Amino acid sequence: MTFKFPLPMLLLFLLLNIFLCSSEVLYLPVTKDASTLQYITEVSQRTPLIPIKLLVHLGGRSLWVDCDKGFKSSTYKPGVCNSTQCTYSNPNTCGDCVLKPKLQPGCNNNSCYIWGENPLINWFDDSAEIADDVLVIGSTPGVRVTWPRFIFACFVSRNMVRLLANGVTGIAGFGRESPISIPNQLALDPRFTKKFGICLSSSTTSRGVIFIGSGPYYVYNPKKIDISNDILYTKLIANKNSFLVTQEYYIQVSSIKIAGQDIPLNKTLLSINKKDRVGGTRISTASPYTILHPSIYDAFKTAFINALPKNVALVESPMKQFGLCFSSKNIKITNVGPDVPVIDIVLHKPSAFWRIYGTNSVVQVSKDVMCLAFVKQDEEGEPSIVIGGHQLEENLLIFDLPGKKIGFSSSLKLQQTSCAQYDNI
Repeated sequence: MTFKFPLPMLLLFLLLNIFLCSSEVLYLPVTKDASTLQYITEVSQRTPLIPIKLLVHLGGRSLWVDCDKGFKSSTYKPGVCNSTQCTYSNPNTCGDCVLKPKLQPGCNNNSCYIWGENPLINWFDDSAEIADDVLVIGSTPGVRVTWPRFIFACFVSRNMVRLLANGVTGIAGFGRESPISIPNQLALDPRFTKKFGICLSSSTTSRGVIFIGSGPYYVYNPKKIDISNDILYTKLIANKNSFLVTQEYYIQVSSIKIAGQDIPLNKTLLSINKKDRVGGTRISTASPYTILHPSIYDAFKTAFINALPKNVALVESPMKQFGLCFSSKNIKITNVGPDVPVIDIVLHKPSAFWRIYGTNSVVQVSKDVMCLAFVKQDEEGEPSIVIGGHQLEENLLIFDLPGKKIGFSSSLKLQQTSCAQYDNI
């Protein structure tokens, strides 16, 4: 039987269907690897389907996987030069593969290639073959999506998998402008939008989550609460002329306060230098701790020491990466972690600040020793501040790509919940 709707009713039906579909949220679980502190997610890909583990990289251009050995799929389709698939992916080159003695996934003739990156070694490679294949992504309590031809990058360069955690064979890229990043591809489905939230767990035994879609973003405490309600937004800052980092997420930081006091900073470091495009503040899930420009770090460390209680003794760092450690014997524990000086990252105006409590500012490295979980930059040409994973844990960050803004919650511990409570049904 065929139903014929009057045109106005049909339009209303279509609009209602789009409205209802757009309310979906996809939940992508994220695990913190105990040995590397990397944030790992898992999807299923290929025919037959197999699970693949991927490093979560906010600035990644695409989902890419290692195709060097053992990649088998009856539905793998390389991107042919000048095809719609290739054009849509913004390739950097097109031609024949010379990387392997015979053709295979990741190395085909008349194919297009894009840049891929491994942020752990700051390595970029232009030999990623564009391809598409079946992808299944998402878990309960959200929706689970099967995408018959999800575009991804296929590498046969062994250098690309260096330093990835055991069992991880690629990267889940969430780049802001790339048409083939995970959120931008999923937004082609009318159920989703170009908006996602990251909620990283501080535990290596309980999973955090990436919410993909407009929301609401629910966790439990034990009641069901929408953690996307109380959010402080600041605008995304473009870094257009920096070819290798245009997918990254930059924000404007105007000052830093410790225990309510401004720390003395060279304010020019807080903005992106128009000449060489370095400086500014970037958010990264690939760095375990926040990295500070040497002059910012020195001022930050001094201010933190001055704000510590007088009965807290400084000790030699047992770990090379940390420049400030102290005895934890006289540090009280609160609902937001160790009772140490509060840190405020002041954003676009004095009243807009992201507060970091002890649970995110220090790390317990032994029974009686804590260290400041901020490290000094050791490479030139980087952002002045790279906000790392430890500072992001148990906070919700919302990335609103159409609105060109990022939203910050404060610690979920203030609401007596955590990122791991998203699936506590």
